[in-house]
Amino acid sequence: MFAARNVFLTNSSESGPIITGGQQEFTTAGTYIWQVPSGVSSICVVCVGGGGGGMYYSVSNSSFTYAMNGGSGGGLVWVNGISVSPGQRYEIVVGAGGSGGAYPSGSTDGGDSSFKRWGSSYPIICEAGGGARGVYTSSTIVGGNFNVASGYGTSNGGGRGGGVQSLSLSSYGPAGGGGAGGYGGDGGYGRADYLSSGGAGTNGSGGGGGASSDPTYVDHISGGGGGVGIYGEGSSGAGQTDGSATGGSGGGNSSIPTNVSGSQDGGLYGGGGGGKSSSYWGAHAGDGGGGAVRIIWGDGRAFPSTYTADV
Repeated sequence: MFAARNVFLTNSSESGPIITGGQQEFTTAGTYIWQVPSGVSSICVVCVGGGGGGMYYSVSNSSFTYAMNGGSGGGLVWVNGISVSPGQRYEIVVGAGGSGGAYPSGSTDGGDSSFKRWGSSYPIICEAGGGARGVYTSSTIVGGNFNVASGYGTSNGGGRGGGVQSLSLSSYGPAGGGGAGGYGGDGGYGRADYLSSGGAGTNGSGGGGGASSDPTYVDHISGGGGGVGIYGEGSSGAGQTDGSATGGSGGGNSSIPTNVSGSQDGGLYGGGGGGKSSSYWGAHAGDGGGGAVRIIWGDGRAFPSTYTADV
């Protein structure tokens, strides 16, 4: 978490406008109270939910190819033009990434990230859902959603986290983690070996993780999904043929999946963790990437990409 500060922003043209503004970001899981600084009357907010944790089978067998899948990606939501008054307090929740764990119930969902006025009587203004945990299944695991309350802000948008797609319970191994949602599109699907690399992200979202291409690990280990950045919309992430994924909008990439702990984790922020068919390859699966919340203010600043960079 970084302290709020007022700054001066300029566009790329020497004759362009000078814009006074500031920002504050929260990137560690937990609950925070934020107070509106002096002179601020309107803010923009982006939230990313934590990615779901992947699953592994806690039986050591080198030949198992069970679909102990990765977790889905966290959603992203942004809202512009939220009217505020100096001194008002707001509650910020940053969702944790889900933990990788053993079949049948050891993996956990990613946490939701949200923004609201402080106090029990106020509704949540916007919320990015955490990704679902990895499970043993041949069906699709749905990614984290996003929601915005009516009557707040002048515009809003976001994307769902990438789901996890596996077509067989045992033939093709575990699917990778889903990519984090983008500023206007869903994250890429995590996929198993049958579908090769993970799916591509859209509108600035993260790519999905896929099966390892290493002959030693193929059909046994899958990679985490790519994360998403909080500094405005950029290029979309993509699934890689080695099982890893790139992040969207400057978010974190996931690693090439191996039997080393941590190599299956989802990227920051919100990438889903990868899955593993058997503890023969290590008694762990991928953790989901943690969530984040960022607030910006200043004339002319707006998500998805207008003067949203940090300075």
